[in-house]
Formats: sequence, C-alpha cells, structure tokens
Amino acid sequence: MAFTPMQQYFAEFIGTMVLILLGDGVCANVSLAKNKGNSSGWIVIATGWGLAVAFAAYITGWVSGAHINPAVTIAFAAIGMFPWAMVPGFIIAQMLGAFVGAVLVYIAYKDHFDATDDAAAKLGTFATGPAVRNLGRNTVTEIVGTAMLVLGLLGISHTMGGSGTVNAGMSSFVAGFLIFSIGLSLGGPTGYAINPARDLGPRIAHAVLPIKGKGSSDWSYGLTVPIIGPIIGGILGGLLWVVFLNVTGI
Repeated sequence: MAFTPMQQYFAEFIGTMVLILLGDGVCANVSLAKNKGNSSGWIVIATGWGLAVAFAAYITGWVSGAHINPAVTIAFAAIGMFPWAMVPGFIIAQMLGAFVGAVLVYIAYKDHFDATDDAAAKLGTFATGPAVRNLGRNTVTEIVGTAMLVLGLLGISHTMGGSGTVNAGMSSFVAGFLIFSIGLSLGGPTGYAINPARDLGPRIAHAVLPIKGKGSSDWSYGLTVPIIGPIIGGILGGLLWVVFLNVTGI
C-alpha cells in the first residue's frame, strides 16, 4: 500500500513521540527522586531505549520506514535511498514528535520532578550531556555512534530482505538490539544522542516547561554536539555501506 507524504509525516511524528515517551521515560524512572526505578542504573536505561526504538518502529515502520531520527533521514537521502524533497517534512515531524513525547514524560513524572533537587538529573531526563566535557571529543563520539547506527540499520534491512519478506517482522526487534548495543558500548561519554531530534526536541521542552528548579538547558552543548555529530556520523555510516556494497560487488 502506498502512503501519502502527509501520512508518512504523521507516522514519523507518532513514532518519534513514542520513542521519546519510552526513552526519556526510562531516564526519568532511573534519575528522578522517589521513583520505583530510582538508581537502577545504565543497563536499565540502555534496555529502555532499545525497546523504545523497537516499539516505535513496529508502530510506524510500515508507513514511513520509522526513521524517527533526522540523522537517519539525511543519511538515507545522501545515499539515494530517500527523496530529498521529503527530508524537511520528516525532520519537522520528528522534532515535533520528540517535543510532545518529552512533554508527556513531564506530565507523567511531575511529582518526581518536584521531589528532585538535582537540576542536572532533571535535564538528563530530557537531553544528553557529556560525562567529561570536551566538545571536540564529544562530537567524535556522536559521529562514531551514529555511523554505527546507520551502518547497522542498513545491514539489518539488507540481511533481512526488506519489507514484505518472512524476516521483515524481526527487523524492528533487531534494530532495538542495535540501539541497546550502542548504548552499552558507546553511550558512556555523551549519553549517545545519535539522533538530533531525540536531544533537541526534549531540550526545548525542558527550556519551556515550568519545571521546578530545572536550571540551565545547556544550549552551548545542545546546539552543537548532539546535532552536528549525528548528522556527520549518519552520512559517514551511509557512505561506508555504499563502499562496502561496491567492494563486495553486490
């Protein structure tokens, strides 16, 4: 079934909203005070994000391909797998979905935001930040992580035969494991944004919501590392896949 651009934009909005609702939701559960999951650790966060990607993809992938990430959309366009004309609409939908998902997390965890004194923990619920602040190295980390994301997604799609095949239904599940792996292996230095919408939409929500004692939204970091790094990394991952296909003669 062919879907109109507006239907695909709406799917990207819903998919990114679900991604952030479940992804930022697990961050809130682990980081905010008086939660049942408080201090349960990085494994829980990485698991939550992996499952968030998987379920967002299952919900919307059959309509839009579930990019749910501007870096993926731009990378696919750069290697000729997606029309450039639809890139702006996809990115706008992804940003709006990410913002709405973050607002829903705030609503769900309002009492816990109020009970938390740590402003950094509140920002960390919404957006990423460096363990050691070095914008150059932090950007390189995001480049590497996002290149691995795009390379992995293309490999999963190719190996499983794409849509309409017997294995296609497992693709979203395996993509969730890819996110889980990236989080466990490469997420420590920056919190692995690997997605400009995942960081910018919720960071804007943090800035505008009436969060008690929220502190700075850290725009000097947020407008650089989690935007520039993933876009560069996504394109590099896509180009590496093209080179690999050419070398292997596929």
